[in-house]
Amino acid sequence: MTPKDRERAYEKRRYEEWQERLAVKRARAQRARRNAIIVGSALLTVFVIGGGFLLLNNNDDSTDTATPAASASTAATPSATASAATDAKNPCPAPTVKPPAKPKQFSKAPPASDAGGKNWTFTMNTTCGKVTVELDGKKAPQAVSAMLLLAKSGYFDGSPCHRLVTSGIYVLQCGDPTGTGTGGPGFSYGPVENAPKGDLYPAGTVAMARQGGNGKSMGSQFFLVYKDSTIPADAAGGYTVLGKITKGMDVVNKVAAGGAAAADATSGNTAPLRPVSIVTTSVSAG
Repeated sequence: MTPKDRERAYEKRRYEEWQERLAVKRARAQRARRNAIIVGSALLTVFVIGGGFLLLNNNDDSTDTATPAASASTAATPSATASAATDAKNPCPAPTVKPPAKPKQFSKAPPASDAGGKNWTFTMNTTCGKVTVELDGKKAPQAVSAMLLLAKSGYFDGSPCHRLVTSGIYVLQCGDPTGTGTGGPGFSYGPVENAPKGDLYPAGTVAMARQGGNGKSMGSQFFLVYKDSTIPADAAGGYTVLGKITKGMDVVNKVAAGGAAAADATSGNTAPLRPVSIVTTSVSAG
């Protein structure tokens, strides 16, 4: 091979190597664009699910509810990834209790007079610790009467707290034995009682969940506020505050600190990454 031929062969190899590098770069760019499109589509889907959360949950005949969405993206925004929660130490043991296959159903809501116009102590023994709530039977008699009935009957036993919201508003939602956010006790009641002025729900507040715009759709689902939250009232008013946490805020905070999963594609729920279930409940006067 002459020196000229060797030079031509060398230049040919350089050209072929350059073409290979260019092809790799093009493939990477195509993958990046494709991934961006997929991620963008997924985010759009989550946004729509989050925005329609109330509608999705409230089409169920049970009429039991969701907490307010706060904003279109709030319910769908995870505060932590599943991998982060797996890496972090989980102070809450995994629930071993199971919800009933067929949750109890009641023909009608109890009369408001059952609250007796007095305070009650509502205790939840959860898989992450005990939470004690003081119920105000004077300011929210109908909601408290319903809670007394459900707690005494063991309705909540084994039920998971199915929704955690970590942005915009800060609540842990419980009270649905099905864990879907659409279950209820067979009755609903209203109107809204004891909604706070200024739409401010301080940390420790316990309030009833309901359908958006429907003040007569309360049933068994309730939410625990773990950080001061401003929740705007809708056409039906605010949300019934039936009591406040007196002991066990550390339990709720442990669950909240684990963050929330991305919105479920079917239910729209953002489940806590540190699962927690109600084992048993009890109530007593005073």
